Amino acid sequence: MDNVNLTDNFLIAMPTLEDPYFSNALVYICEHNENGALGIIVNRPIDMNLAGLFEKIDIKLEHAELADLPVYFGGPVQLDRGFVLHRPLGQWQSTLAINGVVGLTSSRDVLAAVGHEGAPAEIIVTLGYAGWDAGQLEDELAQNSWLSVSAEPGILFELPPEERLPAAMQTLGISFTQLSDIAGHA
Repeated sequence: MDNVNLTDNFLIAMPTLEDPYFSNALVYICEHNENGALGIIVNRPIDMNLAGLFEKIDIKLEHAELADLPVYFGGPVQLDRGFVLHRPLGQWQSTLAINGVVGLTSSRDVLAAVGHEGAPAEIIVTLGYAGWDAGQLEDELAQNSWLSVSAEPGILFELPPEERLPAAMQTLGISFTQLSDIAGHA
């Protein structure tokens, strides 16, 4: 597992992963290097929409078509902080470019642009993120806690949250029901 880089990949939680934060989770890995990994859970909407979030942070949402977009539980780290996964990449104060078209921004200016301009329109807004220390994700992969698959932007931005995990599984040619809750090593 040395030198594996899962940036721009999905992690699919295996049935053996009993951590309540990650059970049945689809995580999009935004950065993975020798220092660890950072990802966003993309299939866990919470009981808040963009209109509610924008009201709380005092940004006017001028685009009513975005008001009902869900806010997501992005992971158990920094739950009081917002993150915006978006396409196109754009130029914001604090953006991590994941690939040539998708970015993760943690600065308020991207939300102000969404509120005022309605762009970027392809967004997933989360509270919190998932983080792994150096070597931790590799250890979890070796323990069969996760499956990894190349991410497809269409799964992120074009499907409703409940369809994202099954769609990611389909890219592997399997369904979630085919996974065993018993881990093994060959």
